[in-house]
Amino acid sequence: MNEKIIALQNEINEKLSSVADLAELDALRVAYLGKKGSITALLKGMKDLSVEEKKTFGAEVNSLKEFATEKIDEKLIELKEKEIAAEINAMPIIDVTAPADTDRGSYHPITLVQRQCEAIFKSMGFTVEDYPEVVTDYECFEALNIPKHHPARDMQDTYYLSNGQLLKTHTSAAQNAILKKYGKNLMENGVPIKAIFPGRCFRNEATDACHENTFFQMEGIMVDKAINISNLIYFMKSMLSEVFQKDIKVRLRPGFFPFVEPGFELDISCLICGGEGCPSCKHSGWLELCPCGMIHPNVLRDGGIDPEEYIGFAFGLGLTRLAMMKYGVKDIRNLNSGSLKALSQFTDDE
Repeated sequence: MNEKIIALQNEINEKLSSVADLAELDALRVAYLGKKGSITALLKGMKDLSVEEKKTFGAEVNSLKEFATEKIDEKLIELKEKEIAAEINAMPIIDVTAPADTDRGSYHPITLVQRQCEAIFKSMGFTVEDYPEVVTDYECFEALNIPKHHPARDMQDTYYLSNGQLLKTHTSAAQNAILKKYGKNLMENGVPIKAIFPGRCFRNEATDACHENTFFQMEGIMVDKAINISNLIYFMKSMLSEVFQKDIKVRLRPGFFPFVEPGFELDISCLICGGEGCPSCKHSGWLELCPCGMIHPNVLRDGGIDPEEYIGFAFGLGLTRLAMMKYGVKDIRNLNSGSLKALSQFTDDE
């Protein structure tokens, strides 16, 4: 092997042993393998060699290049492992058995409102269910009397995933599963279905003071014999009175939702402006809080329940807007801002 090549190989080995950090290693790589590096410079002298000498010398230079690359890569792995170990050793030791500091932090206002609503509905005999945020098209639309290509789908600009599933646009996506879960007990033992299922929903909305692309709802259903709209109004009025600790002015107006018939919009008088009109209520004095209605026979039938014998109501309570009314939050975007200054002021009423 050429003496220059042997000398460079020994030199690389020696300098690599003293490299202490990644910056030094990169400088060494450039010094030997860069465009103006020592190994690259060896190739410039090949023009004076014979054809046979060029073949031999070229092969030796390539071997040296491979050797240097391999050694530098090995050193790179070694230095990165040392960096990770140093970071781990520098971390403070946390005693996981120590008592928690209960004075730090506060619950999100939506969490507070959700827990309060859950407690109220539990006291009225409702069970609390959980449901995934990623659902199928059948769960979110088809099981709710919204077949493919139905124009009602245009009401919800939906986030679809590459696997054909989607981020649920409303908590109504859980209705079919809940009906199937409790339907047998209803039909065989006469036990009414009474369930709520809170959750996060997603729509591709243009954000403003009263609209967000991520928001929270609480779906509720009750199915039995002889259920009517009066039952729906009673439960909603009772819940709102408990949340706000006073009688709340509401109005019920017709609304179209394919999964209920008849359908309604339950609005409450805006508590931020006192019904006078503000950006939060679109200057109408009213805030849409609870789309609701009597469950459509097709939805009951898809849930395995005979609509000729049973009837029920469903509602989709807007937890995000309820939190705005309860705590006087004028802009819905504050709730998802992550601003500790804006959110840490809320505490449990208990």
